[in-house]
Amino acid sequence: MSENVRVRFAPSPTGLLHIGGLRTALYNYLFARHHDGEFILRIEDTDQNRYVEGAEEDIIKSLKWAGLGYDEGPDINVEGKYGPYRQSERSEYYQKYAEQLIEEGYAYYAFDTAEEVNDMRERLQKSGNPSPKYDAITRMAMKNSLTLSKDEVDRRLEAGEKYVVRLKVPRRETIRFEDEVRGFVSFESHGLDDQVLLKSDGLPTYHLANVVDDHLMGITHVIRGEEWLSSAPKHILLYEYLGWESPKMAHLPLIMSPEGGKLSKRNADKLGIPVNVRDYIQQRYEPEALVNFLAFLGWSPGDNREVLSLDELISEFSLDRVSKSGAVFNINKLNWFNEQYLRSRLEVDLLPEVKEIIKEYGFDGYSDEFIMQVIKLMKERAQLVNEFVSQGQYFFEAPQAYDTKTRKKAWKDNTGDLVQAYILRLQKMNEDDWEPAKIKDELKNVLAEKEVGFGKLALPTRLAVTGMGFGPDLFQTLELLGKDDVINRLKKAVSELG
Repeated sequence: MSENVRVRFAPSPTGLLHIGGLRTALYNYLFARHHDGEFILRIEDTDQNRYVEGAEEDIIKSLKWAGLGYDEGPDINVEGKYGPYRQSERSEYYQKYAEQLIEEGYAYYAFDTAEEVNDMRERLQKSGNPSPKYDAITRMAMKNSLTLSKDEVDRRLEAGEKYVVRLKVPRRETIRFEDEVRGFVSFESHGLDDQVLLKSDGLPTYHLANVVDDHLMGITHVIRGEEWLSSAPKHILLYEYLGWESPKMAHLPLIMSPEGGKLSKRNADKLGIPVNVRDYIQQRYEPEALVNFLAFLGWSPGDNREVLSLDELISEFSLDRVSKSGAVFNINKLNWFNEQYLRSRLEVDLLPEVKEIIKEYGFDGYSDEFIMQVIKLMKERAQLVNEFVSQGQYFFEAPQAYDTKTRKKAWKDNTGDLVQAYILRLQKMNEDDWEPAKIKDELKNVLAEKEVGFGKLALPTRLAVTGMGFGPDLFQTLELLGKDDVINRLKKAVSELG
């Protein structure tokens, strides 16, 4: 690709960054880096009614957490002609090009009130039109600069009367373009409304601001979600009317719920799927795992590989391998990815994070050496770093309760006697002998003496010491907990479970 690639991620600060937004940012980032191009962050904040305080900061934090560094953006001062990178600071450009469109006959002033437009739509619906629009037919019965005299239009403008600027969509025209993901796409103009370009408050709508900014910022490829596909013909018209070459467009497949339909907050909450990037940060997902997972939600390298680093994703990424159909969000698959990345981390690198989690649980007084041993034992079992403590809580305190299902399975009428026999043998062990093989030998001695199978004592011992029926190697766990703690927990279990 010979041209200098420039792509942008252009979210609106109307809430926390959605997981789908992060995937869009990721695909833009991968495409830019693959072609040695530039990746730009632009904040589309012209909808002041929906603006959420702190949303921009959340977007920036989320991108940086995910490792998606951008070359230009609202917090990166770049000398040149492309900034500023907040649309609220670019109003002069939108006004200029809206006026150009009006002067050249491609847009017009509309003085209708919101009530008058709603009345028009209601009348058409009652007459059998299921999707009434302000278009080439209905505009002729409304109050705009196409139906009013020039003197009347001038009078209204001079009087400061409120107006919007609308795009003059042709009545019969096929708008066709090649999408980098979907191939050739066409729309009939009679299905489009005369889109508002400038609102009555003087701020642009997404459509005008998007086109103007993409052109002025030298964007070569617009890579965005499928939900914007229906807006593409309006953007193609604007490029044509302004005399500009349109960037190449690629519309990404939807992220789908496992139950069908687009993944929304409502169905995601029901399924226990976090939808905001901040939730994944707070739950301490590995950023590399989330990025790897999202890359495969609508794209693949064309072979059986699944675990790819960010550099490998950059090397492999291309738009021609992006799927046209929606990709189902599988939280179990994400957790599998997270498990792979968690296991690849060094114990010493995990130590500060696990110490922080231990502190949040209210445990203290544990040495780094002890915590490192916990990490080693739990590392092959945990999918999330939180689970080093949430599933290994027994390393830091004796169990307060015993798993009911395991208790029914493991603790029989004679189990207390078996455990008591094991306690007696453990009490006679020297501290120097307290190591996994010898602890296990003493258990085997009880089994031989009582003529019972391994599970008859091993599972009750695990239950007594951890409160659970599963976990890392039992005898390494007993070694780490120490002789006195283990014996006390076994005695407590005999007392409470019989």
